[in-house]
Order: sequence, then structure tokens, then C-alpha cells
Amino acid sequence: MKSRLSLLFWVWACTFIFAQESTYYKVVAEQGDGIFSLLRKQGLDPAKHYGEFLELNSDKIKKGSALKLGEAYNVPYADDSFKKTGVMVEAKKDAEEPIFDKELAQMSLKSNKLKDAVYYLITENSTEEDKDFIKDITQRLAAELMVNGAQVYVMGDEIATDLGGDIFTKDVLGDYIKVVNKRYLQNTGKYQRVLFIRTENIVNSGNLNVAVYHYNKSTQGQRFAKNLQNVFKEKSISSKSSNEASLIFEDQNSLYLARNMLPAISLLTIESGSSISDSKISLKPNKKEFANLISNGIINDYVDLEFEN
Repeated sequence: MKSRLSLLFWVWACTFIFAQESTYYKVVAEQGDGIFSLLRKQGLDPAKHYGEFLELNSDKIKKGSALKLGEAYNVPYADDSFKKTGVMVEAKKDAEEPIFDKELAQMSLKSNKLKDAVYYLITENSTEEDKDFIKDITQRLAAELMVNGAQVYVMGDEIATDLGGDIFTKDVLGDYIKVVNKRYLQNTGKYQRVLFIRTENIVNSGNLNVAVYHYNKSTQGQRFAKNLQNVFKEKSISSKSSNEASLIFEDQNSLYLARNMLPAISLLTIESGSSISDSKISLKPNKKEFANLISNGIINDYVDLEFEN
């Protein structure tokens, strides 16, 4: 009995120690680092985590808030860290890593408009130029959603690259479906949406032609698409109105995702060109403004739904 009690105590002690250690990780102070800058570079809100940082490093802090160059400091693990609220998911391996690294130092929480909102961003591109364009747009969009309180998952584009820009296969789409549905269940009860962004023949000059599609059996997806479309219409440089009735999933990739993913999904297509069709909205080729328009549509959809509830 004594040996069993000793064993149980040893297991408890090890578990307690491990739990204590796992609440923080170590970061080495660099030239010019103070507590605020070090925390910000780790994706943390300095005002919120300042006190906790002082407690974890009480034996290393001198003269109030001065940090010693080259000293390793304990930084708290926090669910609200931008390293956790914005992650890139390698679908094939179901592996996560932060979307941003050095950019974290310039990011700070602007609002909680999108608190309890979860977004999954999937991209598809056909050329190297498209890949660079869509990566820039997706990162700008992810950052804007994150600083407004959202959880963002970006599906890594390594699979599309492996396919040489070809259309996704069902195996590839199946990987996306698995990782999205898994996280959807982990975030049960929260507002969750998938935005599938597809680029075709993007060039360095010329306007952007945009269209937004939805799955005809999803009222949430239709509403999401309509809110996105509305902000694009407001900034359209063409007087021609788009035909909303035709904006329904028709391609097999979108349909396969919509029928198998748990969250509502909308498709945004972007292409260069001067010709305007009934289903396209023409916009200026400004990446920052374009990403802001998408985020505005996303925020409108969430805020309107919250207001109704």
C-alpha cells in the first residue's frame, strides 16, 4: 500500500511540475527589447500579459521593466496570442504553425468585433503570379480578421503547388475537409465560415473582376456571399450591376467541399481583365483595399447575425 501511495504521489508531482512548466516558454531578449516589445513580438497583448510576465520573471527583472540582452525570459502560453489565433494548417499532415512571425511586432488588437468567430481560408491558384497575389491577399485578410478578435485557419498551399496549379483532386479536397471539420467540432457553438478564394490569370496591371458564389442548399452560405458581394458593389468601378441569381456553385471542387464540410462556405473568384460579365464586379487592383473589402463583408455578416440574435 505504501509503495502504491508513493507511486501515486510521484505521478501527481511529475504531472504538477510538467503542468507548471508548460504554462510558459523561454524567449531570449534582443537588442532594444523591453517587456512591451518582447511580448508584442510573441503575439501577446502587452497590457493584458504585463503582470503575468513580471510574476514569471521576478528574479530577472531589474529597475522596473528593463530586460537584459541575451537573457532568456519566461513568456506565458496564452490562447489569445496571435500565434494561436492565426495558424497555417498543412492539411496533408494536419500540422499547424503560426501564420505570422516577424510581423507580430506590428500587430495589436483593434477590437473584439469578431470574438467567437472562426474562419477557414482556402486558396486555389493557377500560376506563380496568382500564387504570389493570393498569398498577399490572404495574409492581409487573416491579419485584419485576427486583430478584430477572430480565430483564423489558413489552409497551406503546398498541395496546390505539388499539383502544379492543377485542379484539386478528391484526395486533396478530402484532406481539407478532414482538418476543417475537426476544428469545426472543436469550436462547436461558435460562428464558423469557410471562404474559398480562387484566382485566375492575375496580371500586374488592369482591374480585378470579382464574383461571389454560394451553395444553393445553404442559407448561411448565401447570406455570407451576399454580404461579401454588397461591399464589392459599393466600390465597383463599373455602372453595370451583377446578376446575383447566377452566383451558385457549379464547379465540382466547390460542390464537393460544400457537400462535405460542416461550416457554411462561399467562393470568391478573382481574375484580371477589362471585360465585364453579368456575374462579375470590377474593382481597382489595390491589394490592401481589396483585402479590407473582404474583411468588411465578413464583419458585416457576423455583426448582422449577432444583432438579429
